[in-house]
Amino acid sequence: MQRGREPGATPPDVTCKVDVVKTHPRGPIASGRARKKRPRAPASAAALSRRQLERKLAVSVGAAARAARLRAGLTQADVADRVGIASEVYGRLERGKMMPSVPTLFRLCLALQLSADASLGLAVAAAAGAGLWEEDSTDKDDLPEMRRLLRSLRRLPRPQLKLMSLVASAILPTRR
Repeated sequence: MQRGREPGATPPDVTCKVDVVKTHPRGPIASGRARKKRPRAPASAAALSRRQLERKLAVSVGAAARAARLRAGLTQADVADRVGIASEVYGRLERGKMMPSVPTLFRLCLALQLSADASLGLAVAAAAGAGLWEEDSTDKDDLPEMRRLLRSLRRLPRPQLKLMSLVASAILPTRR
């Protein structure tokens, strides 16, 4: 041990990091750095595609569960008890409003004597050539022309954007 220092003192060549909490009008900020909120970017095509796939899966699981429940002559409460979830949650699952976790899906398939392939729509997708879950390739949002147009429109000031909206409305045929 070196002389001239107290026990437990930090040696002079060692630096210590200290987090400082400062008071800020929007609340405390750690380390004195303000968190800047970035404007949210529009959802990417991949994120939209994933959400659409999740919705389709939820609807497929719900429809298969409902059909199996009705075949078995059970109520939603009966199935919920067998699976170990609340009847309200099972109702949302059956309506396609939420996806079950993997363990819950496993218990659901056991309780309803339902194939996981059937509940996920894999049997239907295989029969249809897997085109059921794929996005429509003719979707106009994916066309390069549409992406270029949207990039140009995003750079326009608000008055010109309103003008472009009026032009587009005038060009489009009226719906009846």
